Amino acid sequence: MAARTRSVLSIVVLLIVAGFALLGRWYAGHHTQSALAPSAFTVAVTSSADRGPGTLREALFVADAAPAAANVVIRVASIALQSALPPIVNPHGTQVQAPPGGVQIDARAIAPGSAVFDIDSEHVSLDGVSIHQCAGTAILVRASLFRLTASTISACDVGVEVAANANELALENDRFESNHVGIRFTSSSRDSQIVKNEFSANTTAGLWLVASQAQPAADPISVHDNQFNADATDVVVGNVPALVENNDFTAVRDAAVHVIGAGTVVRNNRITTGAAAGILVENARGAVIDGNELDHLAGYAILVRGSADTLVRSNRIQSCAYGMAFVLGDRQQPNSALDNSLIDLKYNGIDVIGESPILRRNQVLEARALPLHVQDFTSPGGTLVRAQPLLERNSFQTTKASSPVAGTAAAQTAPH
Repeated sequence: MAARTRSVLSIVVLLIVAGFALLGRWYAGHHTQSALAPSAFTVAVTSSADRGPGTLREALFVADAAPAAANVVIRVASIALQSALPPIVNPHGTQVQAPPGGVQIDARAIAPGSAVFDIDSEHVSLDGVSIHQCAGTAILVRASLFRLTASTISACDVGVEVAANANELALENDRFESNHVGIRFTSSSRDSQIVKNEFSANTTAGLWLVASQAQPAADPISVHDNQFNADATDVVVGNVPALVENNDFTAVRDAAVHVIGAGTVVRNNRITTGAAAGILVENARGAVIDGNELDHLAGYAILVRGSADTLVRSNRIQSCAYGMAFVLGDRQQPNSALDNSLIDLKYNGIDVIGESPILRRNQVLEARALPLHVQDFTSPGGTLVRAQPLLERNSFQTTKASSPVAGTAAAQTAPH
């Protein structure tokens, strides 16, 4: 009986030992696989110098040569660069992460025309990086799946330059201040988002989305929940499909949004205070200006000029110098203004000059000059362009000093 008990115990012990052996083999294999994860190829930046051991430059060289995704962890508060960093080319991906307080990168010594960071591979992210005084481009993106978060770019020529082949980009929770251009796209970019960023005092534009030719079939770039303050022009969109929505614009200088070409929707934005126009639509086709709030602007809240088939709908305009204007549009593809509310205007509510838009169900209240002003246009060569808007069910409230409609006879006799 004792012998049988000993045999059973021996078998149990052998099974336990075999189990531990298998577990150890699984752990060893799993640990080997984990060694290929990004955390195993972490490179620390411990020097603020431009080059040498522990520098950001050295870390990027190591990351580029890694056989898997690399993680560059910056552990210094500032870095002074003397030349552009090596391109980021690791095909498996690279993450550059600053310490909790961020890292300040002084780029003043880098030659004009160079990029501080050159992103030339997919799956690259920069987090908590501040780049300032760059005479060229702070970040050049030449590959897809790039992400920039919690970073600041200031006093550079261009903050982020996006090449034509870069798609699926995410620029989130960043600051772009006192650059010539904050972010610049020169082509459409599929599934790209510009979200919850702050733009201020950029001397040409906060956001520049301009291509040389129209790209009507491309997916729109999503620009939403950003804050723009005192840029020369906050957003310029030209021939790059874009959805600009739920943004806040303050202290407008030239225009909050300048639309050129085709494929733009400007929706549900708040535009307040400034010395110029709120939304300028110029030589555009098929633009949609919908549901925006505009107040306390010294120019036109919405100005549509030389455009066709543009829809201006359900916008709320208050306490501006002028409300809306339609100038020299395409008679064959008329622009439309539907269901807009305009209140407390220093001068005219709606100006129509040499154009025949469709004006339907708009309300103009307390325009101190004219609720509706219609005027023909004579070109420098002497050609007369009639202004004959189609008026349906509009409400033009007069003040004691103004008449409801002023302009050509054709406009005055149109139904309203």
